[in-house]
Amino acid sequence: MLAGHARMGRVSEQPGRYQRSPGGLIGAMVVLLVVVAGFVSFRALVRDEVEVPTKAVQYQQTVDYARTQVDFPLLAPEELPEGWRATSADFVPDPPRWSLGLLTDEDRYVGLAQSVRSEQNMVETHVDRDAVAGRTVEIDGQAWRSWSDEGGDTALTRDEDEMTVLVVSPAGLEVLIEFVETLSTDG
Repeated sequence: MLAGHARMGRVSEQPGRYQRSPGGLIGAMVVLLVVVAGFVSFRALVRDEVEVPTKAVQYQQTVDYARTQVDFPLLAPEELPEGWRATSADFVPDPPRWSLGLLTDEDRYVGLAQSVRSEQNMVETHVDRDAVAGRTVEIDGQAWRSWSDEGGDTALTRDEDEMTVLVVSPAGLEVLIEFVETLSTDG
C-alpha cells in the first residue's frame, strides 16, 4: 500500500504536446498579429465614417452674466453670420476672461477671446509662441493687429484699456474681419 501511495504522488517528466521555446512564442505572436491586422482591415473596409455632429450652444446667457461681472466692454456677436453656430461659451470671473468658439458655415473654427491679459500673452496662448505680427487692419474705425503662424492660423488683436480682444481662425483674414464686424458691447 505504501508503494501505491508513492506512485500517485509522482509527476510525469514527459514534455507536453508542444515545445515551449522562443521560436514557438514568436510564431504564436505572428499568427495573432495577422489575425488582428485582418480584423482591423475588414472593419476599415466595411465601416462608414461615423460623423459626430457638433452641438450648438446658446451663448447669450453667458454673455449677459459676464457683462455684469467685468469692468470692461465685453464683446460678443450681436448676430452670427448665416450658417454659423456657437459651439462653446466660457466666462471665468477671476481674472476675468471670456471666450466663444464658433464654426462657420463651412465648419471652419473661429475663436473669440477677451481678457485682462496682455496682447502678447493672448497671442502665445491662442495662436502660437512664434506668431508673426502683420499689418494693421481698420475695422469699424478701430485698429486691429494681424498675426499669423506657420500652421495656417490667422488672428486679429486689439489692446485697449488693459483689456485684450483676440479672434483667431485658420479660415483667413476675410473671415475674421467679417466676424469682427458682428461684435458689439450691447446685448
